Amino acid sequence: MIRVLGMMSGTSMDGVDAAMIETDGVRIAGFGRSGFRAYSDNESAVLHAALGRWPGEPGVAEAADLSVRNHAAMAADFPEAEMIGYHGQTLAHEPQGRGTHQAGDGAALARVAGRPVVWDFRREDVRQGGEGAPLAPFFHWACAGWAAGQGRLPARPVAFLNLGGVGNITWVDPTASAPEAPGACLAFDTGPANAPINDLMRRRLRQTHDRDGVLAATGRVDDGVVAEFLRHPWFDRPPPKSLDRDQFGGLAAAVAPLADADAAATLVAALAGAVAAGMRWMPTVPATVLVCGGGRRNPAIMARLSKVLPCNVQPVEAAGLNGDMLEAQAFGWLAARVMRGWPTSGPATTGVAEPCCGGRISYPRARGDFS
Repeated sequence: MIRVLGMMSGTSMDGVDAAMIETDGVRIAGFGRSGFRAYSDNESAVLHAALGRWPGEPGVAEAADLSVRNHAAMAADFPEAEMIGYHGQTLAHEPQGRGTHQAGDGAALARVAGRPVVWDFRREDVRQGGEGAPLAPFFHWACAGWAAGQGRLPARPVAFLNLGGVGNITWVDPTASAPEAPGACLAFDTGPANAPINDLMRRRLRQTHDRDGVLAATGRVDDGVVAEFLRHPWFDRPPPKSLDRDQFGGLAAAVAPLADADAAATLVAALAGAVAAGMRWMPTVPATVLVCGGGRRNPAIMARLSKVLPCNVQPVEAAGLNGDMLEAQAFGWLAARVMRGWPTSGPATTGVAEPCCGGRISYPRARGDFS
């Protein structure tokens, strides 16, 4: 077993999540401390300005430097970590085009943090024909097995729904022999999640998000906007599939004429409708949908999901897991797999042709980088 610090800065771009996990890359032996380092308004503005840009374009170097500095500061608070899993900051994602771009330099972070860093998780998957995302599904399989062992979940298929800036869902069978085994996992991005709501709040009310879903709860859903949104070809495309944060830019334009509360309520309904549309691809209806990410703290979102999904919906804490830190823990667990050369993605999660081990290892001294 190895103690790994996983760190994640997601598409919501509000800060860095960090969480310890003890694992051999298959079994979860235990979870450790966690923490969060919020971005300042200026730092968030730097990241937003670099969205959609690629290496060498304006603002990208500043975003990469910001990522390394903040992750290094966070790593210093976890001296017990023997190794670090570093996701970086996704700025652009075009798996069928220019590839994928996570700003941040793992080699620089290794030198500053003084520990090995596993990073650049997505590139090899894309090179081998995969979408490069989502990457947490194999970890969700491990979580389902851990929770079943704790008596928190039945030993039958469940789904993990992560609601960050973009939504993604993983159907897992915890009785499968390994996450890459046929029938163990199916995963894909469902559609926009918190990003359009947060952008609306920032643009109209100078707030970072709709705290407790208060604004959405007072609004009226524009069913026409939601119906038009759900006619997008994305929802008829079978998985695996992944999205860039701003791929559904037309949704923001569609709610622009609406009052603030009605716009928020309509975006919540669109989020839930996208998840419901994705349920058609599940091999079986899951026993429960466990919601993680910031979206689970929005009662308006949770209520809408419970209304439109054909199964029980609960925050992931019901399974004894930390919904704020699940993605950070995932990159710690994935780092342990990369160190052993084990798969981190597969055909049913990213669409890669064969199970793929993606990640680069950088050491604090001149031991070289290995892909």
